[in-house]
Amino acid sequence: MTSLVRMLGEKMKEKILVVEDEKSIADAIAYAFKREGYQVEVAYDGETAIKKTLEFCPKAMILDVMLPGMDGYEVLKKVQDKDRMGVIMLTAKEDIVNKVLGLELGADDYITKPFDMRELLARLKSLLRRMQSIVKRQESSEVALGGVVINLKQRSAFAGNKKLDLTPKEYDLLVLLVSNPNRVYTRDQILDLVWGMDYIGGTRTVDIHIQRIRKKLGSEFNVLLQTVHGVGYKALGG
Repeated sequence: MTSLVRMLGEKMKEKILVVEDEKSIADAIAYAFKREGYQVEVAYDGETAIKKTLEFCPKAMILDVMLPGMDGYEVLKKVQDKDRMGVIMLTAKEDIVNKVLGLELGADDYITKPFDMRELLARLKSLLRRMQSIVKRQESSEVALGGVVINLKQRSAFAGNKKLDLTPKEYDLLVLLVSNPNRVYTRDQILDLVWGMDYIGGTRTVDIHIQRIRKKLGSEFNVLLQTVHGVGYKALGG
């Protein structure tokens, strides 16, 4: 009996927390995710969502922006272990400012209402694969993506067989993006993570460094670094 329970537990997929105040939408998302084998909990408000992140310990959270009382942005600010939990934000707002704000606060992706459930499922699966890939890379001394190989111990990088002559900040920026394929980083996030919170320069610094890295990568590999217009940059993953 114990072995059977263990086998069933191993087949269960990751825990997902759905935070949405419209019950019909929340229940529909939960139903679709459960059909895919995920363990799902639902919260209809921000306070409950924060409690469930501690009790349920989800691997990912589907978070609506427009919640009663505490909105999705406030939830993002207050949840703990954001680095260990993926976040996809649901927003009815089309303007880029709200999307950027969510990314700035730690969201990994966003999808605009109304959405197709198949797209949300695809986004979730992509996020979970990305997170698993990051864990594997963190356990390794080497990261590789799109023909670019980085040796973390030696702080060296190669595009194909060519060693890249990178400045320390160019190297750190390339490591950040390549280690997190398809994760969109805003310019402000990159400044914080690569240059530090106390950096007083403008976001144009990020653009200049991206341009320099692309030039050093060469025409065969520079497509790896993608511009997300109005938001920031990402490394194109497979």
